[in-house]
Amino acid sequence: MSEIRDNLEIVRRRIEEACQRAGRDASEVTLIAVSKTKPVPMLEEAYEGGARDFGENKVQEIQAKYGSLPDDVRWHMIGHLQRNKVHQVLGKAVLIHSVDSLRLARQIEEEAAKKNMEADILLEINVAKEESKYGFFMEDAEAAIREISTFPHVHIRGLMTIAPFVENPEENREIFKKLYEFAVDIGRKNIDNVTMDVLSMGMTGDYEVAVEEGATMVRVGTGIFGERHYGAV
Repeated sequence: MSEIRDNLEIVRRRIEEACQRAGRDASEVTLIAVSKTKPVPMLEEAYEGGARDFGENKVQEIQAKYGSLPDDVRWHMIGHLQRNKVHQVLGKAVLIHSVDSLRLARQIEEEAAKKNMEADILLEINVAKEESKYGFFMEDAEAAIREISTFPHVHIRGLMTIAPFVENPEENREIFKKLYEFAVDIGRKNIDNVTMDVLSMGMTGDYEVAVEEGATMVRVGTGIFGERHYGAV
């Protein structure tokens, strides 16, 4: 067994245990292997270990790696997406997690219309109002959701957040709880062309807490692939 496959097993087991604690079924949670900066052979190892969902931060990495793995791989755009790169990611990413502005949503609508295709997106919510992070504040999100819901080629499937970096994952429990409650609230409003099936929240340091609070997708990079190395010491 490779280290990557061992790590995948550990993460899956922890997700299952978190689901048990929350009274959830582990099949409700999709593990996204965050493969940003990682070379294709490492992704192939993860694939051999059962990973099928891979998350990338940069459009050029999705483009470079797309087609290098088997056809049943699903690519997720999880990083900040520039409007001038939208056309490059449509048709490659099954889900854009990081729609953080109306202008970006409009660009996705325009490009999807040109390509005669439809795009599934998540709205990125900056729950903690961190200045260093992108995303809608919660108080602005419903108006944005209602506007985007009128776009015929774009479908809101749920919400995403990047919680603050903390030493103790318990500190982010309230963040995840707030996002879950907001998703439930939006879901109850039955807005046309909007579903709240996906809650993308939780990363290597706090994914177990996120699962306990309702995450349906967790984005784990370091926990699977190990620390990123920026050249030899």
